[in-house]
Amino acid sequence: MKYQGEPQYAHGSAERMGVLLLNLGTPDEPTTPALRRYLKQFLSDPRVIELPKLLWWPILNLIILNTRPKKSAAAYREVWDHYEDGSPLLTISRQQQRGLQERLSQQMAGPVSVALGMRYGNPSVATALAELRDAGARRILVLPMYPQYAAATTASTFDAVFDELKTWRWVPELRFVNHYHREPAYLDALAASVREHFAEHGQPQKLVMSFHGVPKRYLLAGDPYHCECHVTGRLLADRLGLTPDQYMVTFQSRFGREEWLKPYTDETLKGLPAKGIKHIAVICPGFSADCLETIEEIGQENREYFEEAGGETYHYIPALNDRDDHLDALTHLIRRHTQGWIEHSGFDAEADAQERDRVRANALAMGAER
Repeated sequence: MKYQGEPQYAHGSAERMGVLLLNLGTPDEPTTPALRRYLKQFLSDPRVIELPKLLWWPILNLIILNTRPKKSAAAYREVWDHYEDGSPLLTISRQQQRGLQERLSQQMAGPVSVALGMRYGNPSVATALAELRDAGARRILVLPMYPQYAAATTASTFDAVFDELKTWRWVPELRFVNHYHREPAYLDALAASVREHFAEHGQPQKLVMSFHGVPKRYLLAGDPYHCECHVTGRLLADRLGLTPDQYMVTFQSRFGREEWLKPYTDETLKGLPAKGIKHIAVICPGFSADCLETIEEIGQENREYFEEAGGETYHYIPALNDRDDHLDALTHLIRRHTQGWIEHSGFDAEADAQERDRVRANALAMGAER
């Protein structure tokens, strides 16, 4: 095996802590070829599609990749020009990265670098890890921006990190955040966003909490995602003082013909007006940043379903995005998960610098280039 990364390392260099923010991903542009590349990478992940490769390959390559990219590209074009980086997810994720970098630089005792990577598309996981390596990060916290754990999201992200580090000679010390679905500060930020919306638009008859769906068989196989979504929903409702008949948890974005987690968001919204529920608000607590699935699917498509069925008032409550309370919650989460990594108060910076000089001199004397 040829290890990567040796030229970037300088013996005796100062170390810093790295934070690797990771989200699902985005196409490079709203075109059919770009969507085909993105969807092929995404839907080829065995964590996402748990089917035998011999069965799935012809379905993906002969059917899905010949039909779905054009439709998805059209949806992306509707939102692309409204955001700095084109992609709403990429634009908001970079805002989150900058906000966390600023907060951590102010609050941590030692140097910290925050890098952004996407599981699929760009910036890649490999690119983000290389950025941290080149900054001198020898301790890295991996933070997937998924509050609720699922094998198809969180575990797949970890896979990508491990795959890249297989090529590194000096693997950094790692810690991973598996989930934060019941983190108090995260729930407080969600509750604050809902209260602000209610204060401006009035309290609806029903608050619909829509989470991204997964096939039901993943739940039956032991995936905790379904349970964690319901925990988040219940704890958010408790903070808002909602009774069980004032909110509900649903699941969106199903794909294919098999049964997914129920109730389905779209079918639920189509049926609510007939039950006398004509004023609703929808929030997506599992999305840390707005993206096509929230802006287009929830904000537009499902609004149409509700209104066509007789609904009168429909509001989408945006994801937490780069709200101050959201970034403060993530900062607290990062600080808690990195305890012990920042030098203690008795740390002698001068003595450490002298030791690093000795290490570098010894390495150069042995023939090292840097």
